[in-house]
Amino acid sequence: MNQEPLNLIRILVTGGTIDKTYSPVEGVLGFSRTHVLAMLQQGRVAVPESQVETVLLKDSLEMTDADREVILRACIAAPEPRLLITHGTDTMILTAAHLARAHLGKTIVLAGAMVPYTFSNSDGLFNVGFAFAAVQLLDPGVYICMNGRVFHWDKVCKNRQAGRFEDSAAPRP
Repeated sequence: MNQEPLNLIRILVTGGTIDKTYSPVEGVLGFSRTHVLAMLQQGRVAVPESQVETVLLKDSLEMTDADREVILRACIAAPEPRLLITHGTDTMILTAAHLARAHLGKTIVLAGAMVPYTFSNSDGLFNVGFAFAAVQLLDPGVYICMNGRVFHWDKVCKNRQAGRFEDSAAPRP
């Protein structure tokens, strides 16, 4: 387990379903701002020096390799040893792999939601809370925290039919 002070956590917001809101005028889901601060308040998070930084507000299906580089640069620039990244679930594994290959020596946890936080049946608050706890306890490395589970970046897959993340059969190169 990590032995560094627990209050050195940075949350990097990149978008994804968790931050989408419904526009009744346009009839579509889109982004206006992050909901992470409201989630931390609702969860009564008591880690005083946590920083929230919006890197992107983008659907992960639209995320490019250049966007993943922006996220990587934000991870490198962050002085904190622990990073929680909110991310869309469709390409979360690709971003996790990109970050892992950089060997940053930090504890990096990615989390998101299958249903937007602003919807009554969202899994977002639980997933972020769970990831916030996990980032404080895990050793350096890159992880995905979804559905009450911690997955190593190269041993996870998204089961779209079941709407959850699961162990993958084999590690990725």
